[in-house]
Amino acid sequence: MPMIKQNAPIGVYDSGVGGLSVLRAIHSQLPLETTLYFADQAKVPYGERPLEEVRTLAEGVTRMMMDEGAKLIVIACNTASAAALKYLRALYPEFPFVGMEPAVKPAAEQTLSGKVGVLATPSTFHGELYASVVERFAKEVRIFEATCPGLVRQIERGYLQTPVTRRILQQALEPMLAEGVDTLVMGCTHFPFVIPLIQKIAGDGVRVIDPAPAIARQTERVLLQHELLRTAVSDVPHRFLTSGNPARFSHLLAQLLHVEAKAEKWQWVGNSLRRG
Repeated sequence: MPMIKQNAPIGVYDSGVGGLSVLRAIHSQLPLETTLYFADQAKVPYGERPLEEVRTLAEGVTRMMMDEGAKLIVIACNTASAAALKYLRALYPEFPFVGMEPAVKPAAEQTLSGKVGVLATPSTFHGELYASVVERFAKEVRIFEATCPGLVRQIERGYLQTPVTRRILQQALEPMLAEGVDTLVMGCTHFPFVIPLIQKIAGDGVRVIDPAPAIARQTERVLLQHELLRTAVSDVPHRFLTSGNPARFSHLLAQLLHVEAKAEKWQWVGNSLRRG
């Protein structure tokens, strides 16, 4: 494993554009840091893939990010965190990782009705991490779950306000809202990009929890623990990589983050990523 340097970038990755919601929070929390973002759009969505396959993909992305000089890796994908975070920490015990955890604990603490809705992918719901969080922090509340089939693909296309996107969300939300859910957890990093539409459907009386700010604060804590926090502005630009269509990804960067950047093309060769 290469030596970790303080002035190196923070690696952030997801199956697609969802992790940009976490990247946005990291840029806000840590303005001195530079970042290396990878969108595995050739494999999106991870949430429909077996956890073993996602673990293999996560290992390949991790090797690439280490080779590209990342000093810490944020797995900005709930499915990949559930499938691979524990495995990667065991594989690279000296390297710092930050993963996603469904924000069930704050939801359980904040709900007034005792009823919490969680929107996530099937793989997240089936993972040990989610089960553990619910067991530890949500014994006293009722949890309502929805997988929102097709929503990740809509967001990947940039369709945040279309009738199809609204219909997917209505089908997920209306049954749990009818049961009295007053707090919603975004259990997939893609979903914060449709919070405005979710709030319209659910109403102002329903709290929507985006975990991204908490992940950014945890990233800062881990950097401090490892003495890797930058203390001066970097002149190194943020990098954006994709295994999909770079022009399309650059368009989505402008739409979702208001960032103008030329994405780099990478491709899978077996279980490894190569510049391409």
